[in-house]
Amino acid sequence: MLRELRARKPLIHCITNHVVSNFQANGLLALGVSPVMGDEEQEVAELTGHADALSLNIGTITERSFKSMFTAGRAAMKKGIPIILDPVGAGATVYRLQAVKRLLLELDVTLLRCNAGELAAIAGADWQARGVDAGEGEGGLAAIAKQVANEYQTIVVVTGTRDLVTDGERTEYVTGGDPLMASVTGMGCLLSAVLAAFLTDKESSQLDAVAFGLQLYANAGSRAAKIALHPGAFQISFLDELSKRQEALVHGN
Repeated sequence: MLRELRARKPLIHCITNHVVSNFQANGLLALGVSPVMGDEEQEVAELTGHADALSLNIGTITERSFKSMFTAGRAAMKKGIPIILDPVGAGATVYRLQAVKRLLLELDVTLLRCNAGELAAIAGADWQARGVDAGEGEGGLAAIAKQVANEYQTIVVVTGTRDLVTDGERTEYVTGGDPLMASVTGMGCLLSAVLAAFLTDKESSQLDAVAFGLQLYANAGSRAAKIALHPGAFQISFLDELSKRQEALVHGN
């Protein structure tokens, strides 16, 4: 799957937050695909028209970028390409949560990639989270993920110590990675864009493509942590690991 992805080199249009845009673009390049980061409303439909997937991230959302997301999203729906939504800090403010729910209701979102706190906010479940952190709460995470997947007709990925992916019926778990990944801003944001790239695979099921991307990403994190012991070095090592040969990334050797 990785070899085929690199041979196709899909173009991923990212409307993302300014905190992570550089890291996200470099991560996609390291993986072997092409990023485009434009968010001006007057050109996003045209950019999405050239793209193979659209990745939306509300981390530093403004009214301007929100409008651009809708314009690009409608262009993606018209073209029939995957739309990935990263609801950063969805539970932090009423505005963010309302924005996420509008995007989920009005766009055909293929994949919602979130942490437990963001998922709980979207589902209206009891959860204690602060800012963009995952937080903690009661209740079955898988059941909440399935509920959201069915309500919005989308695939849901919940990342954490163990990653979960569900389409509302089938649920898969992915283990691996390293705690250092939580010390580098943008790791989840980059993951959303990486999963967007794998969703351009028309030969595999969408859930299988997402699970593969999650495991590959976790393997890269595990390998990078063996080389780099601190966040600054880890970020660089992680990008290097994403660019490694297929065998090393897939099997985590």
